[in-house]
Amino acid sequence: MEIERKFTVKKMPENLAQYPCHVIEQAYLNTDPVVRVRRQDDDYYMTYKGKGLLAREEYNLPLNETAYYHLREKADGNIISKKRYVIPIADPKFTDGISLPAAAADAADGVSPYAGQCIDSSGLCVELDVFEPPFAPLIIAEVEFPSEETANAFIPLDWFDQDVTNDPAYHNSNMSRRSF
Repeated sequence: MEIERKFTVKKMPENLAQYPCHVIEQAYLNTDPVVRVRRQDDDYYMTYKGKGLLAREEYNLPLNETAYYHLREKADGNIISKKRYVIPIADPKFTDGISLPAAAADAADGVSPYAGQCIDSSGLCVELDVFEPPFAPLIIAEVEFPSEETANAFIPLDWFDQDVTNDPAYHNSNMSRRSF
């Protein structure tokens, strides 16, 4: 289960170069349901995503390079390219008496091998996506959570702007169909 909130960004965090960065390219074979192929650095995946905005099912299957490029050619719409910076949240804040250590313990090792998420007992991470043309200068901050309760109680960081979690226009699958 993928549980994440998405935000636009007021300002870029300082010292961005100090954080891990992944180069991502993804293409959509279908958008309802979502079937995506992705290259992240030197890894390749096919992903199925169920319906939903805050929370939805997600299944990942490894691909080899040849299969990725073969399937990418069959994709509809725009191929999305972006750089993803993985930024730890040192001291996440929550409303309603929620605390991360208990919630993260329930995550049962929610670390994804393909996307760089870091839900574990040490905290949460921001996945800061800096989009390449034609989507530039779009920048989206995503935070994944171990539960919907934790996601709903999360207090956004001061450099976050608008919460666009429930706006389908900010889902990459919908962006792939956008005309320029």
